[in-house]
Amino acid sequence: MPDKPIPPVDPWAEPFWAGAREGRLVIQKCADCKKHVFYPRISCPFCFSERLEWVEASGRGKVYSHTLVQNNAPSAFMEDVPFTIAIVELEEGVRMMTNIVECDPEAVHCDMPVEVTFERLTDEITLPKFRPLAKGGKTDA
Repeated sequence: MPDKPIPPVDPWAEPFWAGAREGRLVIQKCADCKKHVFYPRISCPFCFSERLEWVEASGRGKVYSHTLVQNNAPSAFMEDVPFTIAIVELEEGVRMMTNIVECDPEAVHCDMPVEVTFERLTDEITLPKFRPLAKGGKTDA
């Protein structure tokens, strides 16, 4: 079975990956229009400013959409089946494609409160994933 693919690290996205290695979820925020931006870019998709700053995100959000993968053609992900791929909307308003972990995949539902956790793949790549929000946690996403 092939190894799982490793995401490419573009120079303008390095702060995102550095934050993940440190266990921090960082996203961009435009210094001009003040909107949060994700995925990492070189200019704001709202006002086209190049004044994007890196800020630490809350790490909390809600499941916006999801799918349960129960069958996967022979690939590096066969051993992970079943698993959940989701779009999570962070409290900051941006949406991220991710996996929901640390829960029964069939229990995942839209609007489910979640929080970030990290999975180290290599010395350079740590993936942000999301798990159900711990009891007592709060999200306003």
